[in-house]
Formats: sequence, C-alpha cells, structure tokens
Amino acid sequence: MTSHTGRVGGEDAVANGRRSYGWSMALDTEELTEAVPRLYRYALSLCRNHDLAEDLVQDTVLRALENAGTFRGDSSLQTWLHRILHHRYVDTVRSAGATSTPPEDIAELVDQRWHDDSYTVDAEQVVLLAERDNELRDALAHLPVTYRSAVVLHDVEDWTAAGIAEIHEVSLAAAKQRIRRGRMMLVDELAAHAQRHADLKGVPMRCWAAREKVSGYLDGDLSQPERHALELHLGGCPTCPPLYAGLVGVRNGLERLRDPDTVIAPALAGRLRSLRTGA
Repeated sequence: MTSHTGRVGGEDAVANGRRSYGWSMALDTEELTEAVPRLYRYALSLCRNHDLAEDLVQDTVLRALENAGTFRGDSSLQTWLHRILHHRYVDTVRSAGATSTPPEDIAELVDQRWHDDSYTVDAEQVVLLAERDNELRDALAHLPVTYRSAVVLHDVEDWTAAGIAEIHEVSLAAAKQRIRRGRMMLVDELAAHAQRHADLKGVPMRCWAAREKVSGYLDGDLSQPERHALELHLGGCPTCPPLYAGLVGVRNGLERLRDPDTVIAPALAGRLRSLRTGA
C-alpha cells in the first residue's frame, strides 16, 4: 500500500498477499492488480479514512487470494472483489456499533417523510452543498452503510443496479430500492447540513476544526488567536460545548487516577532489587 495520495499500489497489495499465502493463485494477477485503485476509491468513499480504506483493500486482496479457488467466474473479478470489500466494511460497522437505530428503521422514516405531500427542502441550499466535496462526503458518511454503498456504487462508480445487486447479494428490486432510498437520505442530510450552517452563521470555525483543537486548548498548546477563535466557536455553537464539557470531565477523572502516594508492594520491590543486582 502507498502513502495517502488517493491511490493504492496494486502491485504491493498483491505481492503482500502472495507472501502471506504461498500457494499458486487461480486469479489473474494482472487483473487483480488493476482492480486495486478502483477498490480503494470505493473504500475511501465509504469510510472517509485513508488508513481504514487501505486496510479494507489490503484485507480484500488477502481474502481474495485466500479464497482464490472459490472464484468460478460467474461474475466479474471486480464484482467479486467489491462484494468482499462491501461485506467486510458492513461487518466492521456492525461490530463497532456505529448506530443504535437499525438501517431499515431509518429507511422507513425517510419513506414516511417523503410520502408527506407537505415535506420539502430548500433545493438551492441542497444543490449548493452538493457542489462542495467536503459537504457532500460529510452527508454521505451519515447514511447507513448499505444505502451509502448503493449510492456510491451507482452514482460515483457507475455500477448498474444489477451489478449492485450482485455485490450486495440482494435481489434487483432490493438494490434499486437501496439506490432510491439512499438518494433521498442524502438530500435529507444535505438539507440538515444547510440548516446547521444557518444556525452557525457568524460562528467562526467549522465544528470539526474546533473539536480537533480542544485537546490543545486544554493543554495550553494553542496560540492566542487560535484560543480566541475556539472560544468564540464554543460560545455560539449549539453542539460543541457539551462535547467540550465531556472532554474536560474525562480528563479530570483521569487525573484523579494519578495517586502520588502509590507504594510498591514489598514482594515486588524485592524481586526488582534481585533483578538489578543479579542475585
């Protein structure tokens, strides 16, 4: 794998896999190598984290090599690899417990909202945010993973609904529904982002920029202009102050664990002395 330049070294990923699995491969090495950059782009669109995206691609290649004998060519190699990565990421998200609300419940709420004739959004603001890569990726990140995957595969990676059905291992109708619902969820998320921007009008710094600096603020590492900007943000943002208070409380709790009167047990002290003296 390479540094975070938006590309992943396919040769390196495959070579690492061949070293990990000493048997001869039933897969076309050149085709597998050529598939890696597209896999990486898909992974990065799913998780927005370069390290995790690289790990997902590496794991996908390793799993593909490990199970090379099971690839029968019923679907394309790209489809098979994307299926492995998709399921691997779904498993990662589920094990992390990223959301307490089941994805299908979220989808039903979206359907109910869009069924309401009175429901609408500020289209101008939604389109404006959709033209900004960071805003669009932020909104995508809030979609449940199966719907995020469907939208990314269809509208970013140009897969057909039939291809997505193969990757997700669902019916064609279910794949089309995931695309439809995913698009609606994305509009809703962008509309929510637009409202948040309106609520934060005049407040300096974006929330992530502020949250990233809080630890430095607590440790006294920020310059005076940075401290001032962060304090202004905390004074006007509706969501960051509770997070800041939580960080302060956690740090204070950790500091209480520091016991200056800790005494080493005599038995341990004796063993340490014997190690030091060689006795």
